[in-house]
Amino acid sequence: MPEQVMKRLAEEIKLLEHELTTELPAEIKKAVALGDLSENAEYHMAKQRQVFVNARLGQLKKRMGELAMVNLVNIPSDKVGFGSRVTVFDSSKDEEIKYQLVTSEESDVSKGLISTTSPIGRALLGKQVGDSATVITPNGKRELEILKLLTIHDVADEE
Repeated sequence: MPEQVMKRLAEEIKLLEHELTTELPAEIKKAVALGDLSENAEYHMAKQRQVFVNARLGQLKKRMGELAMVNLVNIPSDKVGFGSRVTVFDSSKDEEIKYQLVTSEESDVSKGLISTTSPIGRALLGKQVGDSATVITPNGKRELEILKLLTIHDVADEE
């Protein structure tokens, strides 16, 4: 999974670097040719975009470094961790819910993909089948009992 995220991030980095080194300098050059820079909206917009692109590139490169350090061997094979598929019973909703713990870039609650840094993800980390996790949400506390667990190692064996 981190490989897919890293590929997507690398593509975005490539696009932003192209914009920063090719497109924005051309826009700035055109804007400078228009004259008075103090009242030149095109110039100011291009410079603002340049600052934004630089900041975004910094964020993406930092995240790539973090993802590169993920070592799947260190993820437990008997407890909830990154990549785990978990079936829980939510006593407040009186229903079973399936989640998969993913990176924040992959999270999509409507598909059951939750980030390991989300409140539910953090509450489930390190738990085993039969354990309960208390999640504090804006709507109050939720008790989740872990009914079934497939770790990233189990999922890899299935595929």
